[in-house]
Amino acid sequence: MKNIKHLLGFALTLILTAASAQQPIDNTFGKGIRVIAVDSSFSMTFNYRMQNLMLAEMPSGLESFGNVSSNWLVRRSRLKFSGFAYSPKLQYKIELGLSNKDHGGESPETNNTSNLILDAFIRWKVLNNFEVWLGQTKLPGNRERVISSQKLQFVDRSLVNSRYNIDRDMGVQFHNKFDVGGILTKQAFAISQGEGRNRTSDNGGGLEYTGRVEILPMGEFTGKGDYFGSDLKREVTPKLSIGASYDFNDRAPRERGNLGDYVDDTAYNSLNTVFVDLMFKVRGWSILGEYANKKATGDRLLDDDDAFISNYYTGTGLNIQAGYLLKNNLECAVRYSSITPELASGRDLQKMYTFGISQYIVGHSLKVQSDFSYLVETERIEGTDWGWYIFRFQVELAF
Repeated sequence: MKNIKHLLGFALTLILTAASAQQPIDNTFGKGIRVIAVDSSFSMTFNYRMQNLMLAEMPSGLESFGNVSSNWLVRRSRLKFSGFAYSPKLQYKIELGLSNKDHGGESPETNNTSNLILDAFIRWKVLNNFEVWLGQTKLPGNRERVISSQKLQFVDRSLVNSRYNIDRDMGVQFHNKFDVGGILTKQAFAISQGEGRNRTSDNGGGLEYTGRVEILPMGEFTGKGDYFGSDLKREVTPKLSIGASYDFNDRAPRERGNLGDYVDDTAYNSLNTVFVDLMFKVRGWSILGEYANKKATGDRLLDDDDAFISNYYTGTGLNIQAGYLLKNNLECAVRYSSITPELASGRDLQKMYTFGISQYIVGHSLKVQSDFSYLVETERIEGTDWGWYIFRFQVELAF
């Protein structure tokens, strides 16, 4: 808590000093507070956003009616600083998470400190379409994960993302785009530590290698619409982006690669993950589809008491969602997600059906979202089903 107070004090001092000493520009709601040096030697845009969430859950079945558990929480509370330094070709981004959900749990690998840093990287525009990123940020994995949590179509991401995504990591990335026969393509490649964000001890396993390719056969989306939920730009002509990613995490030290519990250091296996996804938008309609497949190269290991010491979360997942944005910026959307873990993992099958309603007041910067889900979990051996009803209501404010 003391570190957070110091951090907030420093951020506020920095913003006020910059605003008084420089020339503020582009101070529009949702665009942050931007300042630029008089000699144009640097710029900084400061943004803040918060998500306040109400969650209610109830087991299915008449006998469970009234057995409701609820929770109110600050789902996300984040500070972001971005701009350029020395030259517009040398850009940076820093994003800090202040909520308990952002911090994660304590662990020896992070010296039991608050896990505040989400993004901290520099981006060098070597050529018009070629960039080098260095630092900690999201890996070029599944589309739903790379889309900001501020810009989601539902209250939160799908089961597929929560089980199989490859998340943030520390390393170097290369991003490029060019036309092939008049069709736009995008490419990304990353070499990273493979242990998730903010690890302070020695690297426990090997490195991680991630590659991604995207094809946009109908041209670019308006305003980078392939990386935010809902067709807020109301594409006049159809737009489609098809993407595929492959990730190899050599001797992954955590059960989900970059996330999850750390496994015993004598039981590391390597993880191979494949993602295929698409985004389609036209005249208020939007469709997002994703498929994930994660496999481990070796067997899961047990200790003398038959307890897992390396139970990697592997298997397949499918997510399909679609929505229609009305002229008053009210959107109705539906989503289906399914999770099929490998039998050896001992984890259950899951299916989730979701209906969501969102009112966009100022795009994704000020919105009210709610969704209702039915989650079914099936035990792998006996085939027993359990069901839950889940209701979520969330208000997002970002400037």
